[in-house]
Amino acid sequence: MEANALLIVDEKPLSLRQCLRYLQIGGKLQGFIGDVLRQYVLEQELETREGLEINSAMVEQAAVDFRLQNQLTDAQTFQDWLVRNGTTYDLFHSQIKNSFKLEKLKAQITEPRLQEHFIDRKLMLDRIVLSRIVVESKEMAEELHTQIAEGGSFEQLAREYSKADERVANGMMGPVSRGTMPDVLRSALDSVEPGSVVGPLPIENYWAIFRVEQFLFATLEDAQLKQTMQGELFERWLTEKIQSMTVKLQVNE
Repeated sequence: MEANALLIVDEKPLSLRQCLRYLQIGGKLQGFIGDVLRQYVLEQELETREGLEINSAMVEQAAVDFRLQNQLTDAQTFQDWLVRNGTTYDLFHSQIKNSFKLEKLKAQITEPRLQEHFIDRKLMLDRIVLSRIVVESKEMAEELHTQIAEGGSFEQLAREYSKADERVANGMMGPVSRGTMPDVLRSALDSVEPGSVVGPLPIENYWAIFRVEQFLFATLEDAQLKQTMQGELFERWLTEKIQSMTVKLQVNE
């Protein structure tokens, strides 16, 4: 019986079928199968796809860096760490190598679609730093706009008259995604420069005056943003790959 056991708990063997049943009862079986399929697809791609060769010196340097960062330079300390983490020296190196290959795989998969995906998302990614004054009537908003145009302090008027919470911060809203803005505001901001005062505009049940502080336009030259875009595309590709597979659950004792 123990030969077919997946786990032995307090000397009692648990078969694979029992373990899967427990996962199913706990609502975790689908997630478990999904994780297995994900790893299966990745390993198949890493083993068969061309152009993923990794320089062995790069792997060795990454291993050294990891040991330095985690204070594992002593041979016995490192061996103890391997045992605690249920791994071996060869598996440790293999995992490092696969992590480099995975990054190359991501680049291969996502590069042809990266620009198109970025353009699709750009409206949500572009942000504008705004300040605003929110009042209940159009007449009040027009009066405040006139005062600002004549040299009045936007910050002071925001503190005195705005109904919005950010009045305590001189009306400063901070960065706002263009994609989440009301259409009337986004249209009004399309052709203005930083420092411009826009409004009054009807926003829900109020009237608002906005001042443009700064434009934060998204670009793929931003390494962190590019990495995020690649991650989104890669996860989409992986999901589509798994969904196209025919999977049958078959467990024998």
